Amino acid sequence: MRALPRVENESVLVGYETSDDAGVYRLSPECALVQTVDFFTPIVDDPFSFGAITAANALSDVYAMGGRPISALSIVCYPSKGDMDELEQILKGGAFKMSEARCPVIGGHSVNDDEIKFGYAVTGVVHPDRIWRNAGAKPGDVLLFTKRLGTGIIGTALKRGIVDTMKLADAMDSMLTLNAQAAEALEGLTVNACTDISGFGLIGHAREMAIGSGVTLEIEFASVPILPGTLKYVHEGAIPSGLNNNREFASGDIDSTRLHAGHADIETVFYDPQTSGGLLISMPDSDARVFEQRFTLAKRIGHVTVRGPKAIRIL
Repeated sequence: MRALPRVENESVLVGYETSDDAGVYRLSPECALVQTVDFFTPIVDDPFSFGAITAANALSDVYAMGGRPISALSIVCYPSKGDMDELEQILKGGAFKMSEARCPVIGGHSVNDDEIKFGYAVTGVVHPDRIWRNAGAKPGDVLLFTKRLGTGIIGTALKRGIVDTMKLADAMDSMLTLNAQAAEALEGLTVNACTDISGFGLIGHAREMAIGSGVTLEIEFASVPILPGTLKYVHEGAIPSGLNNNREFASGDIDSTRLHAGHADIETVFYDPQTSGGLLISMPDSDARVFEQRFTLAKRIGHVTVRGPKAIRIL
């Protein structure tokens, strides 16, 4: 990435250098654009749900930056001889979720592709002085998480035909839930750092926050909420390939020596790539208490300390 040609522009407030959730471009002293794009192949069988989950996932990056989505462009890769009714359901699902977010879809682009892919480029707005970045966590901060982990593992169990209907429903409900309400509950509070947990898993995104902030994040393994059935599917070998990639990339920056050997499966879940995952927030304890009252689904999963030997310490 460093070798790419760059255009220096003082209006670029957040670029790709910090691996943040979205880019931010200042339009005026009072307004900046938040821009993000996301698309992927089907992760569930129902086309309407796939479209809706894709929209929720794309919108999440805007919420994670403290922004409000204002428009979206669809990205469609679909076989020319494919089922057009199925494509219509994918588009309807996405439009339904965008409507829930009050974010109009104003256009898009499609190409002929044998492998189905769908997603959105989303634009939002945020005040330049109120951007939430993935760097900025401070020692003494509380770490909160707004959803449960396990969507990647449960999705893999679905592909293998071993998933329980109720467990799948829990995962679907999580992926279909916008991060809008959590973001709204944070308004007016001090947010030192924020990111949404997506493809790099809890550990991967927490690692970026720790390194970017120059701190260590201490995560209490027993406090991290996990979707029902997730550990069962880990035992049955439903491990996404992305999970192993995340572990290989990030494990060198993790101190998990305090974990008892019997909890190794829980640590595995921490590397699980999430779709439309929750927000990981670093904020002062006093503000965290207010947030917990406003958004009761938020769970404290740890705290921030001065930088130690590793970026993440699992307790």
